[in-house]
Amino acid sequence: MKNFLTVSSSPHIKHPDTTRGIMLDVIIALLPAAVCGCVLFGLRAVGVLAVSVVAAVLSEFIWNKIMKKDVTIGDFSAIVTGLLLGMNLPSTIPLWMAAIGSVVAIIVVKQMFGGLGCNFANPAITARIVLLVSFPAAMTNFVTPLDAVTTATPLTYIASDIATAPSLKTLFFGMHSGCIGETSSFLLLCGGLYLILRKVISPVIPVCFIGTVALLSFAVGENVSIAVLGGGLMLGAIFMATDYTTSPTTALGKVIFGIGCGLIAFVIRKFAAVPEGVSYAILIMNILVPYINKFTLRHPFGYIKPQKEVKQNG
Repeated sequence: MKNFLTVSSSPHIKHPDTTRGIMLDVIIALLPAAVCGCVLFGLRAVGVLAVSVVAAVLSEFIWNKIMKKDVTIGDFSAIVTGLLLGMNLPSTIPLWMAAIGSVVAIIVVKQMFGGLGCNFANPAITARIVLLVSFPAAMTNFVTPLDAVTTATPLTYIASDIATAPSLKTLFFGMHSGCIGETSSFLLLCGGLYLILRKVISPVIPVCFIGTVALLSFAVGENVSIAVLGGGLMLGAIFMATDYTTSPTTALGKVIFGIGCGLIAFVIRKFAAVPEGVSYAILIMNILVPYINKFTLRHPFGYIKPQKEVKQNG
């Protein structure tokens, strides 16, 4: 019997985690807030979430078949993308718009750049921005929970006095208008804690992201509870800014990324014409991730910077 030495590139450490297992954990973490949104906003919210998920899965399946690639819907990543997108949409949005968003997320943002692990930006975030730019009226048509009356989101009152702002209890448990999956900060935090305990995500990015928005809002005298709990900050910081592919790999990079997201989101909320800036902040920082990784990459022990060659005249 001959012994063979197998030579392969790093990494050499094996781990039981799989893409499917990680995505399943994310789905489990998202479900409480998604169910809460369906209870608050009714069957219309169920329809938006279902269409978003089905369209995402079908888009990936059809793309794989057309391009003659292995079918990858079994890794559950398309389900996560569709669920995240649906949770970032108002319950009143036409279902065909939700389907278009999923197609953009899967085919344009994910598959055209090489598939899972190759996309430069978070697919759900990018698709939401595409829908927001293309259909601004439909994307900002919110209703109050268990009602059909159109209303504004809590971020509209971000500069209000505490006496006129929604109560902390209302904001924390989600009894206010907003996108389907962003209203209940309590359930989003529970989902985030589950992912941290499962070691699916690191708390660094969410803490830096949320903390930066809170500190800057406090510094300028705005209502901190509304700034943190009244919009899509919790959903974005916990579930989308922490995406493996589009967030930094180094510890310092995660800090820079989180603070950068918080700073951009605050500036957009404060000075732009739109009340919410979380999606734009994450997309901008996604684009900067390669530079953040390069800047914060630690050199191996014993690394010596190569000397530049000096050309001599003559």
